[in-house]
Amino acid sequence: MSTRMRILVVEDEVKTADYLRKGLSESGFVVDVAHHGEDGLHQAMTEYYDLIVLDVQLPGRDGWSILQSLRRAGRQAPVLFLTASDTVADRVKGLDLGADDYLVKPFAFTELLARVRSILRRGPTRQPEVLRVRDLELDLPHHKAARAGQRLDLTPKEFALLSLLARRMGEVLSRTLIAELVWEMHFDSDTNVVDVAVRRLRSKVDDPFPLKLIRTVRGVGYVLDGN
Repeated sequence: MSTRMRILVVEDEVKTADYLRKGLSESGFVVDVAHHGEDGLHQAMTEYYDLIVLDVQLPGRDGWSILQSLRRAGRQAPVLFLTASDTVADRVKGLDLGADDYLVKPFAFTELLARVRSILRRGPTRQPEVLRVRDLELDLPHHKAARAGQRLDLTPKEFALLSLLARRMGEVLSRTLIAELVWEMHFDSDTNVVDVAVRRLRSKVDDPFPLKLIRTVRGVGYVLDGN
């Protein structure tokens, strides 16, 4: 593997960061380290990296926020998340935001190195910046949406909700999952915030058009139909 491949490690635990820097450097990579979320985002936005190893819990700005900012800015460097949490919701959230892999602490360096090499072998095959479902078009980096050529005036949360449904087109998403991924928090089972948000989204995306895209699956959740 080329010694010129560059990796950015964003990790606030100094011992862990030093351990990763040493191991990855000995494995032939050029390694930069940031211990603070804002510093990590700045480096990732201003430098070129073949891979970013990103801790979730960071001071200043967490890993979720860093990844969101990078993807919105069109930065497509692969990201390997490190986290102490092994919940399914966290893994799904990371992957939905555009992460390439997910490693739970504590981990063996040999496993991390295998994951790094696997990601780098895949090459720059990233999710397209524009999603299209029938006559719906979503420009992800610029947060713009249009249907049948007509611009849709969506709030940031409405755009996040619609893009989630579009990325998972054809998959029924539960209200709980939508709440976790779009609002970044857990909602009580009797909370209707998701239903209200979907209703408002439909008024803009579906109501003015003969073809309806957002479908309710009773007792389960919502799905964006592309058929």
